[in-house]
Amino acid sequence: MKRSYVALPDYAIGADVYDKSPALLKKYGKTAVIVGGKRAMAAAADALERALERGGVSVAGRVWYGGDSTYENVDMLKRNETVTGADMILAMGGGKCCDTCKVLAEDLEKPLFTFPTISSNCAPCTALAIMYNADGSFKNNFYSSRPPLCVFINDEIIARAPVEYLQAGIGDALSKEAEVELALRHVKLDQNLLVGRALCAACTEPLLQYGAAALESCREKRSSPALQEVALDIVISTGLVSNMTVCPEFYYNTNLAHCFYYGATVFPASHKYLHGFLVAFGVLALLDYDGRDELRDRVMAFYRKTGLPVTLAAVGLTPDDLPALIAKATKVPGWHVEGYDLDADKFRRSIERVDALGRSA
Repeated sequence: MKRSYVALPDYAIGADVYDKSPALLKKYGKTAVIVGGKRAMAAAADALERALERGGVSVAGRVWYGGDSTYENVDMLKRNETVTGADMILAMGGGKCCDTCKVLAEDLEKPLFTFPTISSNCAPCTALAIMYNADGSFKNNFYSSRPPLCVFINDEIIARAPVEYLQAGIGDALSKEAEVELALRHVKLDQNLLVGRALCAACTEPLLQYGAAALESCREKRSSPALQEVALDIVISTGLVSNMTVCPEFYYNTNLAHCFYYGATVFPASHKYLHGFLVAFGVLALLDYDGRDELRDRVMAFYRKTGLPVTLAAVGLTPDDLPALIAKATKVPGWHVEGYDLDADKFRRSIERVDALGRSA
């Protein structure tokens, strides 16, 4: 066995999840602190706080997480008496808030619950935290001893968030099955990895089936069954895969789609695009590289329908940027797949071919 301990989170979805949360939280203490983003707390903290107070959980206060997932912000929060005095931590916001709170909860040995207000990635569900330097550059991966205890997804809050976050979440989530299947293709699978591979098969089809309708719901600021399915896919399904395929002992979670993302970040023009938009184009490049042309074309058609990028220009890049992009992409940890040949020139040609296909229609 590659590892002998795996923890997975509970999760709940619905407009009433805040009302249901005290029943679980009371098992872990009497007081909670909400640590979140400014916009996230403005959108959802009042409703959560009212629900907790009605349910017998006292809210010690609301604390801004600092704006980025850095150890400096973790240290700032550890000096905050409202945080240290609470029995449990409630992370409210997006991925960087959740990741900051994972490190914080681990260091303070406090229970952690997440309350995502956008559906742009699986961070609310995973044990992994992506940490950055104070200047915004990537620092390292932090591995919590377990993921958050429960993820509470209020889909009415998700529906009122800007639609771009849901688009980005779809783009990021579409990488999960393609990358994990490739990463594990030539790996001897134990029970842990076998389950991870099986779970990743639940990630692509719901997005292609429900994605367009979910985005329409978000534009109309209303929830729907399609939005629920897509939010669960982005936050939970892909997060469960990550929890099964990522730990200090191994990392089978990302490769070519995210290599494109990391390569693109060397260009300031790309910084205005959310992570998932860049990863989305990387998914097309991965599928082309892997010879999965039928799925590549199907995903590209879905992108055209939903506003995700099908050309380099759509993410602020040009073909002239590719040498520098490839140079960076081939130096990140994801540029390795066991038993599978990765070639820089072939990857560049795949990117060029996708860009040409995207411009042809």
